[in-house]
Amino acid sequence: MNLKSLSVLNVLTLLPVGYIAAQQQPSAAESSGQRPNILFILSNDHTSQAWGIYGGVLADYAKNDNIKRLASEGVVLDNCFCTNSISAPSRASILTGMYSHRNGLYTLNDSLATSIPTLATALQQAGYHTGLVGKWYIQSQPQGFDYYSVFYDQGEYRDPVFIDSKDPWPGNRRFGEKILGFSTDLVTEKAIKWMKEQDKDTPFLMCCHFKATHEPYDFPIRMEHLYDGVTFPEPENLLDWGPETNGRSFVGQTVEELARRWEIASKDPDKWWCRYPELPFSIKGLHKTAARKAAYQKFIRDYLRCGATVDDNIGKLLKALDEMGIADNTIVVYVSDQGYFLGEHGFFDKRMFYEESARMPFVIRYPKKIPAGKRLKDLVLNIDFAPTLAQFAGVEMTNVQGRSFADNLCGNTPKDWRKEIYYRYWTNHAIRPAHFGIRSDRYKLIFYYGWNLDMTDTEDFSFVPCWDFYDLQKDPKENHNAYNDREYAPIIKQMKQDLLRLRKEFGDTDEKYPEMRQIMETYF
Repeated sequence: MNLKSLSVLNVLTLLPVGYIAAQQQPSAAESSGQRPNILFILSNDHTSQAWGIYGGVLADYAKNDNIKRLASEGVVLDNCFCTNSISAPSRASILTGMYSHRNGLYTLNDSLATSIPTLATALQQAGYHTGLVGKWYIQSQPQGFDYYSVFYDQGEYRDPVFIDSKDPWPGNRRFGEKILGFSTDLVTEKAIKWMKEQDKDTPFLMCCHFKATHEPYDFPIRMEHLYDGVTFPEPENLLDWGPETNGRSFVGQTVEELARRWEIASKDPDKWWCRYPELPFSIKGLHKTAARKAAYQKFIRDYLRCGATVDDNIGKLLKALDEMGIADNTIVVYVSDQGYFLGEHGFFDKRMFYEESARMPFVIRYPKKIPAGKRLKDLVLNIDFAPTLAQFAGVEMTNVQGRSFADNLCGNTPKDWRKEIYYRYWTNHAIRPAHFGIRSDRYKLIFYYGWNLDMTDTEDFSFVPCWDFYDLQKDPKENHNAYNDREYAPIIKQMKQDLLRLRKEFGDTDEKYPEMRQIMETYF
């Protein structure tokens, strides 16, 4: 048994099988059937730069009528972050309210132990009807859902295969029913059908999870001509060519890698794991600046059409709630599982503790309790989602690491609310070394340790641990690693102490890894 298996066992020791949460006694309103329904809409990689309500160079280009509607009728979170910027780990933290080192799901190749309590199991035990449709992408069987219909693996944009709760869980076998259509539309149809079938006297949790806007950024035919003739503005640091440009400590994954994938798929679509829209495409023969700019334009055009399809389907979901007469008593959340680089620093993809990657765009509407048209500046983490929604449902989730921000949403931020956040990305590759960091309202400090430890989904390479530091007030685009700037020495010293404090507070001390103890002694 490896060390990581032991860490999962430690979680299960803390959380006995069948243990869910300490349920509060329902109030009079809740007893009479007034507990809120919850529609939790989760997209994949639909980053804040493409929502249009967070500003940025693409704000005027995003098709976002329904996201704007939610924002005007609810609260937008301006400083919401994931704790591990990759899909499955972020989703596990959303469900469990715990960091990766507590729930045992560190990388894309890990699974979530089925005995670990989640928001779904807590609400189910509290009498909620629970449903899940769309992208799951956690290897273990969904728990706490009366009904699920989820994609096999990551799912496909066109004619996806769905695995239903009535069928045996297939594990790693490809199994399920292929349904003709575009995935975002199909997921929405399934979610609406299930919500309409529920007893109106019993509250529900519907987790509606889109594959979009994940690579290959596909879109249905109705979006094919959206943005015809448009030349998109570029981020100011699109032509960041590497660590020598801004002093950062990692190489990153550049837009040229995406162009390379398009090139392979253009020659033979079956040689790549996904099918990209509108190929062939090539940047061969172009100067490197022209090549990056050309790849960026295709990337953004595809991505925004994919995102427009999400917004279109959010509109269908909101219309269904209105038609059912339950909009006022339904909490609607729309959030992405993490951010995504849209050409910033010349990057695509996510995984890093840079703002574009770690920030989670988030909007919530609950007419009965939450004021309309407000924005929340407090630092919120994805581990806070489960206890927050549970509190609104009259349930207390215990043994979680997150904290409910229900009061914050109503304008009553507790005086002891967090002033900094802790983040850790465990997957270790040469272009994106494993790292952890701390962020306050102004400063960010990141330590790249670059060791595999006993993680899955890693590679062997030589790496010397190093630091990044950014003043987000003076340098919001993180264009200059200021770690060696003398003026910040006292701040960095204090942030290192704060980082160690947070690691201890959250129980992420690496005590079982001798190599990490040596690294910490050397670099702290």
